[in-house]
Amino acid sequence: MSEELRDDLRHRLEERKTQFDEASARIEEKAGRNLFFAIGSGLVFGAVFLLSLFLAKPVFAGVVALLVIVALIELATAYRGAGRRVPRIGVSISGLFILFGAYQYGAKGMLGGFVAGLVVLGIWRLVEGLVPQWEVPPKTLVRDVFSGLFTLAYVALLASIAILIVHGESGEWWVFTLVAVVVSVDVGAYAAGVTLGKHKMTPRISPNKTWEGFAGAVVAGVTVAIVCAVFLLELPWWLGALLGMMLVITATVGDLTESLIKRNLGVKDMSSWVPGHGGFLDRLDSLLPSTVPVYFIMVITGSV
Repeated sequence: MSEELRDDLRHRLEERKTQFDEASARIEEKAGRNLFFAIGSGLVFGAVFLLSLFLAKPVFAGVVALLVIVALIELATAYRGAGRRVPRIGVSISGLFILFGAYQYGAKGMLGGFVAGLVVLGIWRLVEGLVPQWEVPPKTLVRDVFSGLFTLAYVALLASIAILIVHGESGEWWVFTLVAVVVSVDVGAYAAGVTLGKHKMTPRISPNKTWEGFAGAVVAGVTVAIVCAVFLLELPWWLGALLGMMLVITATVGDLTESLIKRNLGVKDMSSWVPGHGGFLDRLDSLLPSTVPVYFIMVITGSV
């Protein structure tokens, strides 16, 4: 190959790389995340989650417990960055109480574990307040306690409902439907928002969300929910559509809730552990509240 041909080839490759980088930067600016890292980490996350789901219930429960502990630590650490001391060890132990109660004793065990976790976490922080280096005014101590209680309810309690779901009739497929619909909501919102998004949905909370993206989420989420309901859960299509619409709302609210929490705490991401997504809680934000409508539909259909 001649020198002139090599130079021409090198020039063309550099041009293509520049165009690719510019396009990637435009997408990242509009969507708020690196597309390729987000897809890659999302696929790995989903593969591990689903593998544990169909392997064995104890394995799935173990994966959920690990995710919950990491997410609890992320949120507790973010609170500390904002001047609120949430005990990371205390909140993790309390979270395990809830998960163990749900796994071993069902809904009553979950609620019992939640009450026990609240007591343990509250006492833990109050005892910490007796240590001179962590001593704070009573008003700050109360704020710390309630921040910890919110962390426990928001992450561990909602996540433990997934344990209740998997123990129901065809529980693996209900959890699969939950994940499939929430992921489709995210993908639909992302695709429609990047290509068509013009009208901001909540500019002060999440500047990248648009009404066009929400419409894409509705179409994708309801479609996937109907397919899963008919072919996997043996439910009528209209019940799948209802479930899909409920999950679109809870997934969107979950995403906005976490965005509001991060804005309140002054952080961009909960952590940097998941490429393209920030932290594990940034990946779970839509899934956590979406466990509620799935469990509700299971109850009314007699699947639990």
